[in-house]
Amino acid sequence: MQVVFFGTPAFAVPSLRALLDEGIGVSAVVTQTDKPKGRSRSVYVPPPVKLEAEALGLPVLQPERPTGDLFVASLKRYAPDLGVVVAYGHILPETVLSVPRLGMINVHASLLPRHRGAGPIQAAILQGDVTTGVTIMQMDAGMDTGPILHVAESTIGPDETAGQLTERLGALGAKTLVEAITLIREGQIHPKPQDHSKATYAPKLGRADARILWSASAMKVASQIRAFDPAPGAWTRLGGHDLKLFTPTTLLAQGEPGVILSATPELVVGAGEGSVSVREVQPAGRRRMLASEWVRGGGPKPGQRLE
Repeated sequence: MQVVFFGTPAFAVPSLRALLDEGIGVSAVVTQTDKPKGRSRSVYVPPPVKLEAEALGLPVLQPERPTGDLFVASLKRYAPDLGVVVAYGHILPETVLSVPRLGMINVHASLLPRHRGAGPIQAAILQGDVTTGVTIMQMDAGMDTGPILHVAESTIGPDETAGQLTERLGALGAKTLVEAITLIREGQIHPKPQDHSKATYAPKLGRADARILWSASAMKVASQIRAFDPAPGAWTRLGGHDLKLFTPTTLLAQGEPGVILSATPELVVGAGEGSVSVREVQPAGRRRMLASEWVRGGGPKPGQRLE
């Protein structure tokens, strides 16, 4: 079986490796274009999947958009049996979905139909889900609406961050993908239509969504901090400057929302219900550090308000 692989972030790299480790041929890798970084935007950084593909000696395609006759013709030259999509970051039109003989399958980091969309891992943590997982689905023209082929569940740890969960689900997704392809090869796959009435949506979230609302309960604030760790970092403001918060713990102690109740040994801040103890912070223009280190270096004092 020959596969054409679509993927971009580090989350997709374990799946690419797993295909090759299982002897599944990868004809080509399609990934996003290199992105400019830095203040000058003059340095271009390749996606993690591109770096991995080049290290493995695989052909790499980087269209601005995966559309058009030229791109479709490029794919057809590889005559793929199957397409595999893992966090590629672009919607694929039907002209592309129909190129592989067996269609395309997607590795999605949630238990579909829950959390369709680009931000399923953050959504699971934000909404307090206890269980998540990986779904292998047959792709169609909709947004994560195709039939389910294979599923693997996983429990979300009470203190697990989006970064940690992403790494775990990346590995789980690779294992589940190989299992699904094995079933496809053996003719043992049984597609199951999704129950669209139970669908929820998880759009891509950004910096604006990461601003902490201190009137929320301590549990919700802590979930928000974990959901945006490591990037972009849940943030608040102190004295007119941004402050990112990490590694939270919820406490029963009550205080006025946003007011610092204690600064040592950890930063404790009142919420709408309960309070949140924060072990790590990142003041504007500085590195991530222990809250205790920040306080010793002239950080905040009890009674100050975070906004």
